[in-house]
Amino acid sequence: MATTAGKNEINPGSRPVVSSKPGSGVGMDRKVQKSTWQRLQRWLPATLGLVLIVILVTYAVLESTNSTFTVNSNQVAVARVTQAVFDDFIPIRGRVTPKKTIYLDAVEGGQVEQRLVEDGALVRKGDLIVVLTNSGLQLDVVRNEAIVTEQLNNMRSLELQLEQNRLQHRRSLVDLDYQIQRLTRQVKRLSDLDKSGVASKSQLEDASDELAYYQAGRAVTLESQATDARLQDSQLNFLRKTTVQLERSLAITRNNLEALNVRAPEDGKLSGLIVEVGQSIARGGRIGQLDDPANFKLRASLDEYYLSRIDIDQSAYFSLGGDDYQLNVAKVYPQVKNGQFEIDLLFVDDEPTQIRRGQSIQGKLTLGDPAPARLIPNGAFYQDTGGNWLFVVTADGARAVRRNVKLGRRNARFIEVVEGLDVGEQVITSSYGSFAQMDQLKLVAN
Repeated sequence: MATTAGKNEINPGSRPVVSSKPGSGVGMDRKVQKSTWQRLQRWLPATLGLVLIVILVTYAVLESTNSTFTVNSNQVAVARVTQAVFDDFIPIRGRVTPKKTIYLDAVEGGQVEQRLVEDGALVRKGDLIVVLTNSGLQLDVVRNEAIVTEQLNNMRSLELQLEQNRLQHRRSLVDLDYQIQRLTRQVKRLSDLDKSGVASKSQLEDASDELAYYQAGRAVTLESQATDARLQDSQLNFLRKTTVQLERSLAITRNNLEALNVRAPEDGKLSGLIVEVGQSIARGGRIGQLDDPANFKLRASLDEYYLSRIDIDQSAYFSLGGDDYQLNVAKVYPQVKNGQFEIDLLFVDDEPTQIRRGQSIQGKLTLGDPAPARLIPNGAFYQDTGGNWLFVVTADGARAVRRNVKLGRRNARFIEVVEGLDVGEQVITSSYGSFAQMDQLKLVAN
């Protein structure tokens, strides 16, 4: 008890002891101050995310604006712009064809009755090749002959009638002239007798009236004769013209009937004869053709790009058997089919003896004189751009940028650069088919 009491007593000479630990609930309402770094840590992720979004959107906009397309650099052909001599020619591949060809077409349709020669045979002028029959044409000839005969008979009848009328008028005039002459003498005698008082006045008047009657009748007869002659001459001329036209029509029909016998118009080699006995041939149908067996020409097909640059008498060259031969352009066919047109070339000097019809010959067609120029290789890109633009590779080789250019002449190997490219620059010369709409290409290597 004493020990306990002693612990609870307060020492009057000492200070009260205060604990350093805060009591429960002390300082809970005091505001805590955060540092600047703590505030930055709170907003930094959102700020970085916003910046990243802006960068991505900007990149996407730029990419869509520039139309960039990624291409494997190993899959495109890249060539350098060079300075060299441009040989203005194009290679041609000509097919040996006969210099002269005559087509055998059916003037009138018909059925093949006879075939007298075989395809590939040599024929002489006038030789019979094929015989056709056409019953309708034969009936037309008979009918036209009947019409012409009838028209000729009508004309002959009219001529006879005209001659009979002329003779009738002439007889009438002879009779009238006789009566006028007789009455003229009678009036003269009666007039003399009337003066001497022998003849009666009435006899003189009757004779004068009859004379006047015959004179008037003569005038009417002359007028009628002139009118009949004019009308009958007009009708006769019409019949004559009609007869001439009918005779011409009959001659044409007879010629067409004769043309059913198809003959060789000239000496030559028959080809393309595929008709058979019993086959029906339409009017204008092709029966075959007749070729010159000894003289030839070349026919070549060219790209339509060269149509404006090809003209008559341009020179071409080819080699055969170690010899060089020159040809000139003889004819240009302006019709374009499947992007190509055709030309005919004739040999300037003697033809090679070893060429044969249907043989293909490789040569060169000269378009102009050689001249220095900036050149790029000829490539498939030209079909996609038309030579108006191409992709130019940047200096670092990482990209190719679309650029408008002006290209000039072309040959099989090179294209002339007129504007837009400098010597040493590199361009893509392969096809642009998959990225022709792009503005630039990103070149990457595997």
